[in-house]
Amino acid sequence: MKSHFFAYISKTRWLQRWGLKRNTVSENVMEHSWEVSVIAHALALIKNRYFDGALDVNAIVVAALYHDCSEVITGDMPSPIKYHSAAITQAYKSIERQAEHELLNLLPEELQQDYRAAMIEAELPQQHKTIIKAADTLSAYVKCKMEMAAGNFEFSTAEKEIEEKLQSFDLPEVQYFLDTFASSYELTLDELFQ
Repeated sequence: MKSHFFAYISKTRWLQRWGLKRNTVSENVMEHSWEVSVIAHALALIKNRYFDGALDVNAIVVAALYHDCSEVITGDMPSPIKYHSAAITQAYKSIERQAEHELLNLLPEELQQDYRAAMIEAELPQQHKTIIKAADTLSAYVKCKMEMAAGNFEFSTAEKEIEEKLQSFDLPEVQYFLDTFASSYELTLDELFQ
């Protein structure tokens, strides 16, 4: 049996994020997924190391890597539209869940259970979903900070809203990440080397 799974998800490189905003630097879903995975890895390690966590770090990283794969079918829905009303949110979430299953079904049957553990969001442990959502939000925060540093005030409201959302998580690992790593994103390459 031939499978189109990897060819299909490789198309996430063509899906641009932040579609309703003018971007100084464009960002695609594939890049975003990598960044969310890296941040989720850090958050899970921080939770385990400093805040008495017992998370399966590797499982979180893999799930984070696949967290937006369904967008290869649905496209990237801008947040202001996705969360415009409860009805739109519910409808879009339903479409996302269906897309996850359609992608999973592209895999050879013997591999589906292995990928299911990373790709079907509804089946992830709640702690894993929380870490991935926090990482996703931190990724958005970093994007807003970079756009604002480039003088693109198109992201000013999003930056404030995302800062509030990060605080609402009330997760010490998120605060640790913000305190320890976030300000470096605003530095130039030359400043990072100093």
